[in-house]
Amino acid sequence: MTIKEFARLCGCNPQTLRYYDHVNLLKPVKVDQWSGYRYYEEEQALDFVKIKNLQKAGFAIDEIKELLDKDNRVIYRAFDAKIAEEEKRLQEIKSIQKSYQTEMNDIQKKIREVREKLTRSMEEYDPFEEFGITPEQYDAVMDSVRRYFEAISENAPGDIGYREFDDGNAPEEEREYLDLLNDPAFCCVYEKHGWERVRDFFDECCRLVNGENGSEYALVFRVDPQKRTYTQAFGNTVLGILMARDPEKMRSLSCNMEESKDGQNHFWLLKRK
Repeated sequence: MTIKEFARLCGCNPQTLRYYDHVNLLKPVKVDQWSGYRYYEEEQALDFVKIKNLQKAGFAIDEIKELLDKDNRVIYRAFDAKIAEEEKRLQEIKSIQKSYQTEMNDIQKKIREVREKLTRSMEEYDPFEEFGITPEQYDAVMDSVRRYFEAISENAPGDIGYREFDDGNAPEEEREYLDLLNDPAFCCVYEKHGWERVRDFFDECCRLVNGENGSEYALVFRVDPQKRTYTQAFGNTVLGILMARDPEKMRSLSCNMEESKDGQNHFWLLKRK
């Protein structure tokens, strides 16, 4: 039988038979060396039915190959095992469905707690000495941070691209990822070492970050232990100032803060290439 005739007998598309041939499930008994036509025997329709049903039942190709030469007794045992497997999976899905909303509520609660903790740390922080900004200016900084949280909560378009700082306490296996100074995807566009206060150099940093749209920047601080005491407030104040000074700019910002090993303060502004 030609492939078209055999496909008509099996009630399938010839393309299905070509696929079965390609994956070595159902090979034609003959392929004409000149025309390339495939020819099948009528009895191969039994193998086709076996393949089609096993495939519909979710058996993988390798599993089907192992069952092709088995009798119906073995095939039915394979079906029973597949049914048991699917029933177990169904029970797992039902269990996931029941716990879904609880887990969603739990994570939303944790998110609120993190935001409240961050807000409290910023409210308790006095930025004047470090950043040289007034209480009114600091209110604008905190407002920028709040607007960021509102934007991501609503999944609003035009997200300002702020990413919460990293405090250097990530699991050890992530150290390579956090070593931005050696990340070939970033280049250093500004650095400052041995400074006392951020206000000594931060205007230049703001000018660079707010100079263009659509860029991704990473701010890396290595600071003395005293500044590390206010890690959360420090890092988010840095990002908040950048956003508050030019709220219309579209850019992605992250801030990474670690304790320096030499007791000096160091800063690098990195830009994704």
